[in-house]
Amino acid sequence: MLNALWIGFFVVAGLSASLRWALGGSPQVFADMVQALFAMAKLSVEIMVVLFGTLTLWLGLLRIAERAGLVDALARWLGPLFARLMPEVPRGHPAVGLITLNFAANALGLDNAATPMGLKAMHALQSLNPRPDTATNAQILFLVLNASSLTLLPVSIFMYRLQQGAPDPTLVFLPILLATSASTLAGLLAVALVQRLPLFNPVVLAYLLPLALVLAGLMAGLATLSGAALSQVSSVLGNLTLFGLILGFVLVGAWRKVPVYEAFIDGAREGFDVAKGLLPYLVAMLCAIGVFRASGALDQVLAAIRWAVEALGWDTRFVDALPTALVKPFSGSAARAMLIDTMQAHGVDSFPALVAATVQGSTETTFYVLAVYFGAVGIQRARHAVGCALVAELAGVLASIGVCYWFFG
Repeated sequence: MLNALWIGFFVVAGLSASLRWALGGSPQVFADMVQALFAMAKLSVEIMVVLFGTLTLWLGLLRIAERAGLVDALARWLGPLFARLMPEVPRGHPAVGLITLNFAANALGLDNAATPMGLKAMHALQSLNPRPDTATNAQILFLVLNASSLTLLPVSIFMYRLQQGAPDPTLVFLPILLATSASTLAGLLAVALVQRLPLFNPVVLAYLLPLALVLAGLMAGLATLSGAALSQVSSVLGNLTLFGLILGFVLVGAWRKVPVYEAFIDGAREGFDVAKGLLPYLVAMLCAIGVFRASGALDQVLAAIRWAVEALGWDTRFVDALPTALVKPFSGSAARAMLIDTMQAHGVDSFPALVAATVQGSTETTFYVLAVYFGAVGIQRARHAVGCALVAELAGVLASIGVCYWFFG
């Protein structure tokens, strides 16, 4: 699937550029595409510089947690649930605890912490893989849920809106929470359908229903706060949780007589090795995306969508937010740029800007996640991972549009 997708980016870009040259007399498009190749190659290295630091830091801390027994304890507690959702993963396997830590970091919007934990979890799952070049069911479920972008505290979106002068930066908090819940549910249902997972098993429900109730209670409680209070709670809670996690790892490790400094160095060294192997995959995916954008194919897709929406007699205001939705599966930085451009062009509290902010907070960089997570363990055959992840992505976009019409008319 990834092979066909990668080829497709270049083929569609070539056709689009050829049409622009033949019909529009614009040979400059080919220079733009070549320039995009080099720009994306440079961006890949810049991303790697950040990843080297974050992977080294967080894999060092995770090694302390592993030696302190925290990951094993978490795996034992969640063993009954994952025994049904990931039957090929043995009970108590370290991957279970790492997956849980990754989900928790994602929910709190702690991207820098979530990625190293996720890569560590993917490596743990890969140790159980009988066919190292092909994704297992467990790896696919983990990746799709990771790519569904379940975020309870979208602090980064609040920051973007504040930078653009929004009087109430947290205006999109509840829309994002509703839309991201829809994307995660869609991703889980898509994988469950393909893999025939027993979601209505009493044990599964015993774990998931309390989580749903906690989420509902959190939504109800936060909905009573003012915008300023909500923004402050979001920021404090996210940073407090992050530092508390670090401090907890260190203190529990010391209490259990783990040589925490030596353990950190050991894990950090592993983080450096993991980061080195990611560069080829990042270059491959980001360069294909850059050529696709530079060819004008994205603009043509947007124009076609606008024409179809107008033909159906629907409101077209949401179409101006679609650049963020269309590029988000490919590039987080491009989506952020599209979001800021929409805010500046239409106003920070305009309907297109509110939809774009909700999409940005409730969707994920699906192909980036695929490239990084599968690339880190050498997987080349993604099986149904791409399809299920895109189902979650589409659900997040559609839910964002629907929720924004509900909230903002």
